[in-house]
Amino acid sequence: MSLRRTKSIEDSLSDSLEKGHNLKRTLGTWDLMIMGVAVAVGAGIFSVGAKAAGSYAGPSVTLAFVLAAVTCALAIMCYAEFASAVPIAGSAYTFTYATLGELLAWIIGWDLILEMLTAAAVIAKYWGIYLSEVFRLWNWDIPDTVSVGGVGISWGPFIIVAIFTVLLVLGTKLSARVTSIFTIIKIAIVLFVIIVGAFFINAANYTPFIPAEVPKEGGASDVWTQSLFSFMTGAAPAQYGIFGLLAGASLVFFAFIGFDVVATSAEEVKNPQRTLPRGIFAGLAIVTVLYVGVSLVLTGMVPYTVLADDPDASLATAFISVGADWAAQVISVGILVGLTTVIMVLLLGLSRVLFAMSRDGLLPRWLSVTSEKRRTPARIQIISGTLVALIAGLTDVGVLEEMINIGTLSAFVLVSIAVVVLRHKRPDLKRAFKVPFSPYLPILSAVLCLWLMLNLTTLTWVRFLVWLVLGFIIYFSYGRGHSLVGLKAKGIFDETIREEAVREEHPGKLGNS
Repeated sequence: MSLRRTKSIEDSLSDSLEKGHNLKRTLGTWDLMIMGVAVAVGAGIFSVGAKAAGSYAGPSVTLAFVLAAVTCALAIMCYAEFASAVPIAGSAYTFTYATLGELLAWIIGWDLILEMLTAAAVIAKYWGIYLSEVFRLWNWDIPDTVSVGGVGISWGPFIIVAIFTVLLVLGTKLSARVTSIFTIIKIAIVLFVIIVGAFFINAANYTPFIPAEVPKEGGASDVWTQSLFSFMTGAAPAQYGIFGLLAGASLVFFAFIGFDVVATSAEEVKNPQRTLPRGIFAGLAIVTVLYVGVSLVLTGMVPYTVLADDPDASLATAFISVGADWAAQVISVGILVGLTTVIMVLLLGLSRVLFAMSRDGLLPRWLSVTSEKRRTPARIQIISGTLVALIAGLTDVGVLEEMINIGTLSAFVLVSIAVVVLRHKRPDLKRAFKVPFSPYLPILSAVLCLWLMLNLTTLTWVRFLVWLVLGFIIYFSYGRGHSLVGLKAKGIFDETIREEAVREEHPGKLGNS
């Protein structure tokens, strides 16, 4: 059946050498580790940690981070096995195409677009908000919006997205160097938060560590804000308690989205079989330690009820509450620096997924053309940056936060399943890293990710289904008919043209594939 047609590993590797549609391998282990830390430290610590503590888990938000980290680690093992065997741009999309078929590959690619597009827009919006906060704390009277044709536009997101779009067009290695500088500064700020905040900890704030469950505001009548699990089982929506802890884990999972984004850069990594697993796992370890440290300090400094009462609760809220306004100023600058690197990596990941899908013909092939000198997908990068800037600058992106999580988790579920399928279909394939205790750990990964998905709100699921319907419309009206795999099966695609282009660019590397 054409909907289940797959793209072989050999074809994927061969296509990565196609002249005019290929990327340059420039990244090392350090670059990948920094990339993971860059996109994760900021997204979680600076935007959702305080919200999860105040509204869902209380002091047990620390456990929520640990649960999310364990779930992420299981899924990342699957990513690492795939990426070491198939070091091609596209991440979960490419892996799914090789195992579960074209339709599921399209769905997961479409989900990754949702994840990275909304994440980049949300973080760009937060960047603009924190820029205004920095201006306010330093007593600079600079408006955060400008009026264009009677429409108020947040100019901050436009500026930061434009800067990193240009850097990514100029080259991935250059962007990685800039990211390294910002990330080192960001880690220093996070360590500052932990060390200084430790002096203000009141152990009484940790009690109760898991607050007693209370009815959620709005009750069972508020269908859209209760979790899908509560809706399906009839359980009364609640805050805190064990289910609050699980809901908090679903929310802070947003903090770990960076590591699947790192996998999208596989085609630009030197010696990917060894470098990818090392870089990804090193980054995850650093991020988890930082998250646990910050969450312990955050909930130890102030009662979780203080965070619950502030709709815009953040790390700065805790320091202001204990009278350390000077620290809040430093933190606000640190948050601004932290979110800066998140935006860059998300823009990179978004463009690489679109690049892989367009190179396969599921989106227009002209999008995947790379520049002759720098070999970056400039067209896609500019289009991606424009979309992110418009969404961040013109809309209220707060409603999109959980859409990021559901897009990520759905990708994790399919990759966890796909790694088991590939072990069965291609036991001969060389793998530099293997998930231990397969298929048990990959299955556990899929189950945990699905459980976290069920703890997202029903409204998030409805929006997710609408996004999928839109994706199906695009696939069946364009992608399916233009897929290179489908065209080759029909004998329409002239394979010799691609092979000649590959041999011209990489003589001797195509082999018999």
